[in-house]
Amino acid sequence: MLPTASKGRGYSTSRPAPIFAPYLRRIIKWQQMDIEYTFWQMLHLFTSPKVVYQHTKYHKQTKNQWARDDPAFVVILCLFLVFATSAYCAAYGASFAHATLTVFSVVFVHFILAGAILATICWFLTNSYLREEPNSHVVEQRVEWLYAFDVHCNSFFPAFIMLYVIQYFLSPLLVAHGFIPVLLSNLLFMVAITYYNYLNFLGYDVLPFLDRTTFFLYPIGLAIILSPLLILIGYNPTRHIMSLYFS
Repeated sequence: MLPTASKGRGYSTSRPAPIFAPYLRRIIKWQQMDIEYTFWQMLHLFTSPKVVYQHTKYHKQTKNQWARDDPAFVVILCLFLVFATSAYCAAYGASFAHATLTVFSVVFVHFILAGAILATICWFLTNSYLREEPNSHVVEQRVEWLYAFDVHCNSFFPAFIMLYVIQYFLSPLLVAHGFIPVLLSNLLFMVAITYYNYLNFLGYDVLPFLDRTTFFLYPIGLAIILSPLLILIGYNPTRHIMSLYFS
């Protein structure tokens, strides 16, 4: 069963406040979403991501939970995915049925389902292995599952810009044959994966009750090692993905 809220440091509550019920209710109430703050977060995830997570601390102090209670970020990111995927489908001549299936798979499988799985893995690892042992003066805290999903969404947005937007405009070059397309495609994917994992690290490093959060930086080393090898063997990730969807 997924947790609903965690207790604050230095104090406790008799019953944790529910998170999921009001969060899901606000998805269909656009007027209750803070759109301006969401775009501010998206901008700063590129320019100064640490500032975004500094505001997470303020949210904990005022709302007694680390996770967002506003689904605007998820809703707007899903709309961006719909528009971007539709642009790919229009550019590569997909039929309406094929385009509908592609948009559905990108939004609900690649982003939401895969994100939920990754968030669950991180939620389990942080709560099981990375939490500091509380002393008698500190109330035990746990990572909220919804916060783990927030971290995934924050990390996914820059990767979305690189692999859905920038790659779209560069795709005529990236899908071509030759060394330069292979090089550029692998570099683009390496940067996207590296930045995703770096933001993932920042999201958990800001939690004061976690230790050894550098664990989330390890995939960056793997990406840096694999990229030159993929370039040497001539593997083009852009061509591979395009062939899966628009063969």
